Amino acid sequence: MNRKGKVYLVGAGPGDPKLLTIKGLEAIQSADVIVYDRLVNPDMIKYAKKEVELIFCGKMANQHTIPQHHINEILVLQAKRGKHVVRLKGGDPCMFGRGGEEAEYCADHQIEFEFIPGITSGISVPMYAGIPVTHRDYSSSVTFITGHRRSETKSLDINWKHLANNVDTLVFYMGLSNLSAICENLIKYGRTPNTAIALIEQGTTNQQRTLSGELETIVEKAAYANIQSPAIIVVGEVVNLREKLAWYEERQLEEMYDYEESHIG
Repeated sequence: MNRKGKVYLVGAGPGDPKLLTIKGLEAIQSADVIVYDRLVNPDMIKYAKKEVELIFCGKMANQHTIPQHHINEILVLQAKRGKHVVRLKGGDPCMFGRGGEEAEYCADHQIEFEFIPGITSGISVPMYAGIPVTHRDYSSSVTFITGHRRSETKSLDINWKHLANNVDTLVFYMGLSNLSAICENLIKYGRTPNTAIALIEQGTTNQQRTLSGELETIVEKAAYANIQSPAIIVVGEVVNLREKLAWYEERQLEEMYDYEESHIG
């Protein structure tokens, strides 16, 4: 009897391999094929079987290793061969991750699939920077926005007036290349120029860097600091809590000093 194939759409979390869910880990361990993205921590692949087939399909802005429609076809083809296929995606598969599109393609071709949620970077990365996206005293609402254009010929399809006036905390994914437009539009439609903003690069990893500032000055500061993607952008009063709540980067500094003292002293 032939084995029935299946596709698992798995969220790998924001970068720290310890933030992978138990269910995600079990899917990786039993996978015959893993189709993975650029933002997936390579350490997670170590959990897979030795004979697993690995297919890299990482995407960068305007530079796709494998076009999306080919990724969809790969998932279906491998499942039709009776394989258990893990589509391993950074963060959560359905938070700006095209997991819904891939699931639709599986459904259209009568392929069984399962969503395995992951910890999304829009919440976890700010937390690692000492920024809770909600707080009873400062923020009772949060909106997650993609800051990435669908194509270079289109502007950001965003309701700026609503965001500027009706939401306390804004979290932008993939928005670094459009940082100037984001700040300009938020100010134009009602946010004060001195609204707090933070850029968090390589969040939850040991390369994490956080740059805080204000809407009117952050673009210049980001250029000077050479902030690079992947980065999460957080806008709102909760950013000011970072001064009190920053823990992860401070812990990294303490560990670095302890290492230097033990090896140099």
